[in-house]
Amino acid sequence: MIIGLPKEIKVQEYRVALLPSGVYQLVKRGHQVVVERNAGTGAGYPDAEYEAAGATLVTEHATVFERADLIIKVKEPLPEEYPLLRPGQLLFTYLHLAASRSLTEALMKSGATGIAYETIEVNRRLPLLEPMSEIAGRMSVLVGGYFLAKHFGGSGVLLGGVPGVLPGKVVVLGGGSSGINAARMAQGLGADVTILEVDLERMRFLDITLHTAHTLFSNEAHLMELLPKVDLLIGAVLVPGARAPKLINREMLRRMRPGSVLVDIAIDQGGCAETSRATTHDHPVYVEEGVTHYCVANMPGAYARTATQALTNVTYRYLETLADLGLAEACQRQPAIVGGINVMGGKITHQAVAEAHGLPFTPPTF
Repeated sequence: MIIGLPKEIKVQEYRVALLPSGVYQLVKRGHQVVVERNAGTGAGYPDAEYEAAGATLVTEHATVFERADLIIKVKEPLPEEYPLLRPGQLLFTYLHLAASRSLTEALMKSGATGIAYETIEVNRRLPLLEPMSEIAGRMSVLVGGYFLAKHFGGSGVLLGGVPGVLPGKVVVLGGGSSGINAARMAQGLGADVTILEVDLERMRFLDITLHTAHTLFSNEAHLMELLPKVDLLIGAVLVPGARAPKLINREMLRRMRPGSVLVDIAIDQGGCAETSRATTHDHPVYVEEGVTHYCVANMPGAYARTATQALTNVTYRYLETLADLGLAEACQRQPAIVGGINVMGGKITHQAVAEAHGLPFTPPTF
């Protein structure tokens, strides 16, 4: 099979979907890998390393799509890439289709098969999403603490406090992978941490794992009680494949103190606050109702080398299986891949995506 690795063109996206070591393994297995020049430089992997691994380097972005049977990316295709996709071509990347009807319709029109990292599920876990959730969770506390600084319009609260001064209060919505990592970082800084969660078994796990963090059953009444005192609010909720639930409306936001910070990790899936809208690393924040919003849609891209390594650790074996066996046999060998198929043959093949847009759902067929 011919695998294509294009350079990411999303604003300030420096990650790359395949390491030179992965290229080497695929070439060794008899596949051809077409790599766009400078695809890996942002993550610290120069062209020479891909060339030494056996890749075919090309200059034009479109050439990668023209030659490849399977395109592997980090982020969803942008509008200028929509016409480059073709019927029967496999696209393996983060898609987050529930947050974008235009992208969903473009993929349907292309006839390509879109396999989303974030909806491949194994034993109720999302193994291809977890590494990026871990990075985003840890980042959320770093950036949240940064924008609490007074010269950035924040309240001037240091999350860890100092002797004789109480620490800042951090509230994390959701105790999944990103939520527990956010809580761990905030706890490590010495902040006062509360995690809101609805799964009682998960709360027991969090209570045992995070010794000084508090757990609280997640409902609107409890959140309303916490908001007037919170310094950093982190939205870490996730419904696989679906739009993020809007847990924070504008009226609730008005209860927060001026200069407090909201970091919405769920922005890739539409965000969990009514006031959330996607931002970039160039312009990461804006202020609504006196609250600084950080809603960067590709948070892990800021730490491109770590994120690239963490991502490829979990995606490579699925890529290898797809390349070796083709889609139908790969799904037999690893049934979890079926859950990753969001669009196929012009139809939506993931229930949550179909429901998000009010469009028909068709199970994938081979």
